[in-house]
Formats: sequence, C-alpha cells, structure tokens
Amino acid sequence: MIALLNALAVRAQEWRHGYDIMKETGLFSGTLYPLLMRMTEHGLVEAEWREPAQPGRPARHAYRLTASGLELAQQVHREGASLVGKVSPA
Repeated sequence: MIALLNALAVRAQEWRHGYDIMKETGLFSGTLYPLLMRMTEHGLVEAEWREPAQPGRPARHAYRLTASGLELAQQVHREGASLVGKVSPA
C-alpha cells in the first residue's frame, strides 16, 4: 500500500491507469487491483472509466488519490510506515 500511495501522490491530480502504476511500483495485478478497490471503498482513491486515446481500444479505469488519500500519503511520508497499519483498508 505504501508503494501505491507514493506512486499516486507524486502526481496526485493526474488520472493514472493501472498498467502504468504496475510498471512504476512493480506491483502485480493480483496485488494492485484489490488494493485499488479497497482504497476506493475507503475513500482514499477515486476511479472512473476513461475513453481510449486510440480508436478501437477499450475504455479503461483510471485512478487518482482523493483529498483523504493524499493526506494519508503525506502522513505516511512524514511519520513512516507504522501509520499505515493503523489505517490500512482491510
């Protein structure tokens, strides 16, 4: 979760596709997407369908941190990983 928070916080206002996040963090899809879903359920991440940039490609989900998610990312950066265990989505 820390790697995901850090990756999303770098460009907090930018919508990011899961594949790009996987490449940046090294997380596998079986780890990344469940984390994104739980973080979305807890109001830390928002997700939306994005139309493809190229015709003929499927629509994809894009993700970005909410204000609460950015606040948590900043707290984790300041206070360290011990904070994540206290607020991590189960």
